[in-house]
Amino acid sequence: MAADQETTSMILSRKKVILTGAAGGMGSILASLISESGAEIALIDANAESLQQLSTTLENSFAIPGDLSSEAGCRAAIGKAQEVLGGVDVLINLAGLMSFCTYEDEDLTRVQLLMQVNLIAPMLLSRVVLPEMLAQGSGQIVNIGSMFGSIGFAYFAAYSASKFGLRGFSQALRRELADSPINITYVSPRAVKTPINTGPIMQMGAATGMNMDEPGIIAAKIFKAIESDKKEVYLGYPEALFARINGIVPWLVDSATAAQNRIARTYASPVG
Repeated sequence: MAADQETTSMILSRKKVILTGAAGGMGSILASLISESGAEIALIDANAESLQQLSTTLENSFAIPGDLSSEAGCRAAIGKAQEVLGGVDVLINLAGLMSFCTYEDEDLTRVQLLMQVNLIAPMLLSRVVLPEMLAQGSGQIVNIGSMFGSIGFAYFAAYSASKFGLRGFSQALRRELADSPINITYVSPRAVKTPINTGPIMQMGAATGMNMDEPGIIAAKIFKAIESDKKEVYLGYPEALFARINGIVPWLVDSATAAQNRIARTYASPVG
């Protein structure tokens, strides 16, 4: 499922790009693609050591260690990025946290942190850069969501909630800015083989037959969606079809996933 409407292509050469989650498994690949396109890129990540190592391999890149778990951290990171770039043309909100467990055992502090990084941070960063984009008459905000933002997956309650929120924010902001030169892109991959998906998730995925993509493939598709100014892109079949069905008749998805969810509980439960 994909919304194929496009506006004028966003050629990234010489553009000023901010990428959060840049040192991650998929972020580092996407950062390389952006750098190779000829853009200047501000790399934001909480892992300062990995971020610096990445930056040394990329031309026209700036390492900005940043903690997106608070408003102050978000403002400091985006302010520094705007300063080193001298502006911003594209903001890519990729940074995210994962939680996989039975919800009765979920850590409430973890829930708050996950919602802050996955949802509130992209909203805060977008709010900071939007006036500048409007003033210069161009810009693009890219939110990397998840198929979990269209299908509520058992044992990923907090993560799914954060991604549902990010999808709603992206759609609402796009409609609000429909008469402006600012483009909003939302990309929804299915599960990806990156370190965010821990051992128990990988074990559960193998036991239930969960489809998982290689990070390089997804990073390339995200890059293509950015350059094409796509509005919404959903990556992965049959998950994209399930997302469409879930939006119309969610009870069918309840039934279709019941057996899989019973298996998944073995891996999500602390006892399991």
